[in-house]
Amino acid sequence: MSNLAPPTSANTSRSPRTRGVSNMHFKSATTGVTTKTMRNELNRLVQTVADPTTKRKCREQGLRHGDAVLLLPLHTLPHRKGQEPGTLPKVTTPDALNKLAVLKVNGGLGTSMGMTGAKSALEVKDDMTFLDLTVRQIEHLNTTHRVDVPLILMTSFNTHEDTLRIIKKYANQQLRITTFNQSRYPRILKETLLPAPQTADDDKKSWYPPGHGDLYNALLHSGVLDQLIAEGKEYLFVSNSDNLGAIAELRPSIRSVDQQILQHMIDTQAEFIMEVTDKTKADVKGGTLIDYDGQVRLLEIAQVPSEHVEDFKSIRKFKIFNTNNIWINLKALKRIMENEGMDLEIIINPKTTDDGQAVIQLETAAGAAVKHFKGAHGVNVPRSRFLPVKSCSDLLLIKSDIYSLEHGQLVINPSRMFENTPVIKLGDHFKKIQQFQKRFKKIPKIIELDHLTVTGDVYFGRNVTLRGTVIVVANEGQRIDIPDGCILENRLLSGNLTMTDL
Repeated sequence: MSNLAPPTSANTSRSPRTRGVSNMHFKSATTGVTTKTMRNELNRLVQTVADPTTKRKCREQGLRHGDAVLLLPLHTLPHRKGQEPGTLPKVTTPDALNKLAVLKVNGGLGTSMGMTGAKSALEVKDDMTFLDLTVRQIEHLNTTHRVDVPLILMTSFNTHEDTLRIIKKYANQQLRITTFNQSRYPRILKETLLPAPQTADDDKKSWYPPGHGDLYNALLHSGVLDQLIAEGKEYLFVSNSDNLGAIAELRPSIRSVDQQILQHMIDTQAEFIMEVTDKTKADVKGGTLIDYDGQVRLLEIAQVPSEHVEDFKSIRKFKIFNTNNIWINLKALKRIMENEGMDLEIIINPKTTDDGQAVIQLETAAGAAVKHFKGAHGVNVPRSRFLPVKSCSDLLLIKSDIYSLEHGQLVINPSRMFENTPVIKLGDHFKKIQQFQKRFKKIPKIIELDHLTVTGDVYFGRNVTLRGTVIVVANEGQRIDIPDGCILENRLLSGNLTMTDL
């Protein structure tokens, strides 16, 4: 076996092995073996795909799994606000609007709210769903300005069939709807670092949609990007389907911040604009723009080492966060995808399946593409353009008399004396949508509410009015029923049914 090693002279001095170098060699060697094993398993998984076209696409696109990139050290915010919305250019002409398309990220299930189907099918206001409101907004935009702004829905394997069924009811509306399915990636077993599915037909629980950062590849490979460009569309407005503030047109009184952004994009020739808004204590986990070696980047909390998390959450240090409302130049996107492609930072997202198995999901964020586009920057928009419904607490606010609807757009009640909306915190008994609906006979009147906290087994009757600060706490084993017509103003209602002034 001596021929396997190079000969050494007797006087050759051997360098002492250091622990650090040994550790590095060990990690490098084991990582290489793991990567090779993963690659082999993914190739084997592709071979189980029955459809030849799908199999070819899997081979062409591949599955990019790698290490997360930590964007540190952090520098000062470049947050070139561009211009505040109040000083943005005048509203665009119909010619410019005809070059616009609107895309909603529609792949979520709403599992945190106890839903099993597409979250966008949830009724949120006046018996209308997220999708209903979006369709009404864009239809109003099209009919008012006599333009053709299409609606694009990016679904996931979890929501695609539901979405196709739902959109049939919009067949007679004045807008075109296009759907396309984003990628599905195999979950990675944490223990073995190998793919969870054994074949391409394995149960859905073994797969996941890899985050909204998959938008760019999915647009390209679905053919939708080329389709939009062929139709003369140049700009794409992207937002999450559950963000009721990301509207296609605003009321005349505060008209068209979004259309002003479109005109600002045209005037500045920016290829990418991210809407950001001022951070509050409720938004400390939101991604933010940073300057990294002279380049604008998006930094997500999952990319921050634990020793820097508190710095990341600081409202003083990072004053704005990403709303995930994004404006993209389609021709620039086509150029990037055909040349260098998208190199987005990978976010490691540990999960536990319903059967208790620890898995890893590797995801990307759409906003991370900011670094690829020329002239990319953020525009600071009013908080009203960020109204996500992530919980039943959010849903209570949207359903309440704080808001009304105009052409599918949420409008704050003019009787509300305060600019800020009330803070609402509902406990675990209200966490799932079925529980929420059962515990409110009718949504309370909260036009004069500042703060509401409810914990425990609590039920609300009809025509309840809440004002000021109201706290309702039902202790373990106790139940509180708020009677019909009750008015609570600056009250603490405890488990023994005693009422205390605040």
